[in-house]
Amino acid sequence: MTTAPARLFCRRLAGLLVLDPNGDVVGRVRDVVVTLRLGREPPRALGLAVEVQRRPIFVPISKVTGVESGAVVLSSARLSWRRFAQRPGEILVLGELLDRQVTLVATEATVTVVDAAIEPIRGGDWVLDQVAVRTGRRRRGEVRTVSWDEVTGISLPAETQGAANLLAAFEKLRPADLASLLHNLSSKRRAEVAAALDDERLADVLEELPEDEQIELLGGLADDRAADILEAMGPDDAADLLRDLPAEEAERLLRLMEPQEAAPVRRLLVYPDNTAGGLMTSEPVILGPNATVAEALARVRAPELSPALAAQVYVVRPPFETPTGRYLGLAHFQRLLREPPGALVGGIIDIDITPLRPETSLPEVTRLLASYNLVAVPVLDGLARLVGVVTVDDVLDHMLPANWRERDLDSDARVGALGDSADTAHSDSDGDSRGDTHSDARSNAVSTALPGGQDRRDNGLRRPGS
Repeated sequence: MTTAPARLFCRRLAGLLVLDPNGDVVGRVRDVVVTLRLGREPPRALGLAVEVQRRPIFVPISKVTGVESGAVVLSSARLSWRRFAQRPGEILVLGELLDRQVTLVATEATVTVVDAAIEPIRGGDWVLDQVAVRTGRRRRGEVRTVSWDEVTGISLPAETQGAANLLAAFEKLRPADLASLLHNLSSKRRAEVAAALDDERLADVLEELPEDEQIELLGGLADDRAADILEAMGPDDAADLLRDLPAEEAERLLRLMEPQEAAPVRRLLVYPDNTAGGLMTSEPVILGPNATVAEALARVRAPELSPALAAQVYVVRPPFETPTGRYLGLAHFQRLLREPPGALVGGIIDIDITPLRPETSLPEVTRLLASYNLVAVPVLDGLARLVGVVTVDDVLDHMLPANWRERDLDSDARVGALGDSADTAHSDSDGDSRGDTHSDARSNAVSTALPGGQDRRDNGLRRPGS
């Protein structure tokens, strides 16, 4: 049963599914949009920023009827699909208010905002009426809830805000979804979030951001930490990022990296960008012919492997790091599942897949993958040594436009692909409290887009495993 509209704490809304009246999934809550008012009047809550297939849209608060079984329920399926854009005077509660240093009016003590609550008032409006704050600077400090008029300083830009509470609200986001969240924050806030992320998490997120934002975030880090981030990235992704930097800066960062971490990146930088050598990763699953099926299956279970890399094991003579000894063939994951655990991988290898040379062009790589329905293909040098593997996600990244992560989906194409073109001309009879009168489409057209954030109709643009 849907709960009646009542006070809602914004951190608890983060990541919740948003359902239309039929129970179909619209998207997931990414933030709460409020606008400041004059004097000590509490901010007016305008609506929710909801992510649909990595695209934020605005859902008016008037359409929120309550929360049911951990999901936000809407009163109407008719929504504007225009990309959400923050307007002057608007604040994103999770993105900009959490971690803000404010002052208690009664004691003039400095406290940290850790949550905020919105609730309905007469006339159908919602206001941000209460703020949860933590005293002291430690996470164990006392948390108390105060009314809006008991604090000051929220309307002023914060010089140093931090990001601990924002990250806590979205700690379970996958790297691609956290990258989407960062993309919609200001440059200053992105830098604060980057500073708060650990190296592995930031490396994963950087791989999902547009190139200009990768460079911006990396450039905002101290040199030593930037080198640590590059070491945490896959060699192919680190090489792609370094290619976009001035040559002197790229070389400086390479020198700061540990030699064993920099070596595979340097090897990849030798190859032109749109060749097999420039596309490949140098860290596939590599085994000798005397390894058992059980060993191979244990290796492909590694959680950090993408599905494309986990789909095949590459069998070579020693040494077992690229560039390896002589390449013998590859063992498919499905074949491994059909063999006894004690069988040797050298006896079940596939030698029919023609390896690529590092200089093979992108169109030729694409044709080979498409012709034989492959998710990955080995790359050998002139001495028949395995030097890397090109995966289908590497090819997609290089075939799509440079700004594909930032581009809006074309409205007509999107609705047509979802089979709901008859609804493209509807207007929002409920009105948009922000003043929009955009075209509408029904949320059940994208009901299969979630759970989990994506579906197969995302045109394959998400990295496998992200």
